[in-house]
Amino acid sequence: MDSEQQTELLLRISQLVSFVDPLFWISDEATSYVVLVTSRIIDLLSSMDLDSLPKPETKLMSLTTQTIALFNTMDLKSQPKPLRKFISLVSENISLVNSIDSATDQKLKLLFFKIRELEPEPELISLLHQIYYLVKSKDPEWEKLISLCPQVQVSFHDGKFQVTGNVQRCSNKKRDCRFERYKFSGEDYTHFRCSACNGDDHDEEYDKAPLEIIHPLHPKHSLQLVLIEASYRTRECYCCDEDLEQMFYYCPACDYAINIACVEKPRRLSVDHPKWHEHTLSLFPRKTPLTCSVCALTHTRCPFYICPPCDFVAHQSCFSLPRVIRISRHHHRISFTHSFEKGDWFCGVCRKKIDNDYGGYSCIKDGCLYGAHSRCATRRSVWDGKELEGEPEENEEELKPFVRISDGIIQHFSHKHHHLRLDENTDRDYDENMECQACVRPIYFGNFYSCMQCDFILHEACANLPRRHHHPIHAHLLTLVTEYYNVMVHRSQVCSACPSLLRACFFYKCDEQDCDFQLHVQCAAVSEPLVHESHMHPLFLTSEPYEARLCSVCKKESWLLLSTKETFNCIEECDFALCFGCATLPQKLRYKHDKHMLTLSYGNKTSTMAYWCEVCEGYLNPKERFYTCEEDCCVTLHIECIFAMTMKPYSWWLFSGKKVYVLPNNGHMTRHICFVCEKRCPHKVAIQCSGKKYCSTYCLVKD
Repeated sequence: MDSEQQTELLLRISQLVSFVDPLFWISDEATSYVVLVTSRIIDLLSSMDLDSLPKPETKLMSLTTQTIALFNTMDLKSQPKPLRKFISLVSENISLVNSIDSATDQKLKLLFFKIRELEPEPELISLLHQIYYLVKSKDPEWEKLISLCPQVQVSFHDGKFQVTGNVQRCSNKKRDCRFERYKFSGEDYTHFRCSACNGDDHDEEYDKAPLEIIHPLHPKHSLQLVLIEASYRTRECYCCDEDLEQMFYYCPACDYAINIACVEKPRRLSVDHPKWHEHTLSLFPRKTPLTCSVCALTHTRCPFYICPPCDFVAHQSCFSLPRVIRISRHHHRISFTHSFEKGDWFCGVCRKKIDNDYGGYSCIKDGCLYGAHSRCATRRSVWDGKELEGEPEENEEELKPFVRISDGIIQHFSHKHHHLRLDENTDRDYDENMECQACVRPIYFGNFYSCMQCDFILHEACANLPRRHHHPIHAHLLTLVTEYYNVMVHRSQVCSACPSLLRACFFYKCDEQDCDFQLHVQCAAVSEPLVHESHMHPLFLTSEPYEARLCSVCKKESWLLLSTKETFNCIEECDFALCFGCATLPQKLRYKHDKHMLTLSYGNKTSTMAYWCEVCEGYLNPKERFYTCEEDCCVTLHIECIFAMTMKPYSWWLFSGKKVYVLPNNGHMTRHICFVCEKRCPHKVAIQCSGKKYCSTYCLVKD
């Protein structure tokens, strides 16, 4: 057999690579393609003189000749039924490549999946699998990749990794491999892992990454290649300060971890960083808690570099800190300073005291005494990652929310075709149907703007909401959006600070591409310091990254799907935290069956009285929060019953590709009956999807 024949054989077998992938067989052309390529391989092999092959044979030709010999001597009747039928059907249709009927097509597909489940695996299938993986390993895109086969699995809890056991293969079927490629450095793929067998079934075809290494930054103990359990949390690599990948090298004795990309990096015994220090700095290899001159922290999560004569110490990761930045917690730029002037300085992010002798950030404006710790100022939640040193300051264009037409009359950008008139009447009767289009809450009291030609209404405060907004809990600029219809999946319709759904209301959305951060206007309107009736001290946004504190009022942790876990926290020694959901509840509101204002009660821990909700007529726990009339009217309401289903009637959105309509539900005796819970919908709106009516989004999703 000449080289051209070998090349063509390799090409034809490569074309059958997709034959092993079950997803390939879903396509309509799969059967015809397999039969066509199989017929060409048979024709090619028939024209070869296999006995004249040079010795020793290549592995591919050795496997090919073994397969042919086995096929020619195989007793077809002794083979498993699915394989026997599959071979017969393929043989019968070799000459009918372009006219295979749909019934035969479906039979071949069904037989293919049955063959994959055969135990033990037939010898013919085993040989074909070996040919497949050998050809795949010769693919230029795969040939250079290094196989990762971690044997140890770890989990991440409370800032530390813990070994949980050995890595188990996902599939017990031999050669049922699933490859996933990785880019650990640069733009090209460098490694891959087979999650099905963890490398057990193809250990001879690829170079493997070592399971254990000795690294210069940690010479005392060896490091093991480990796989972290599925988790949305991890920590930084000791070497590069980037987040650890799904697989990395780890020392269980020291809780030391580095990324695979860092293993091959040359060790730097000394560095020059004139921006940070005028002398050459030397590597300090021991994990000794020294205080960093740049960030003022003593952590040992990355290497130190020191200048002994100057008593200068710096984390390797601190060399990448920016010089001039803008953060969401301050309206001016701030720049790095190696020390602070005399006096008491407190960090504007965490609110803790700043040590004047160490580095940090201070405001560049004269007379502004704002300061922040180095690591606090460069958190992802407050800094957008942009270095502004040498960049001219840009004045952000102010977009006004409305144009004043005359005294008390405006044209709002969200309602351009009509003018709005200011209503300052404080003696008006409460009408629950008068609802602000921005926050989707009734006009309880205070001034509001109403359209002079339709029923469009805005609270005066909502009409003045800025169109562009910097919020303390997000690093990017937010833009006010006035319409929202989307598919109800994951968190695309949920406020990033509280679990409120964004339904036909105004909300703020991040301007950055691929950033799904969004705030409904209530959460966007609250900031620090927050003076709240639930606590005696002012509250601040001081949560640590990834920290999910328990709200002291509702006793709930931050919702799992939220983009941020921020809470308003007391900086005194109270350990009090308030979530955004509780922070945005109005302290006073109106109810249609009470002429007085209702006040939010935070519960009476010693009460033994029985209370009942006016809306759902269910029991109300007096030890928890509820709304009540303080004028001896005995009106009490669940918070959930007041604010459930805050949506505009006649609006709609998409759920799983189907339109969901919001229906008015004002009639007492004709209220809609929920399709799921079979109770009358207690709220002023209900929802309808595909002809079915629901009392809440909970029932909609449940159905």
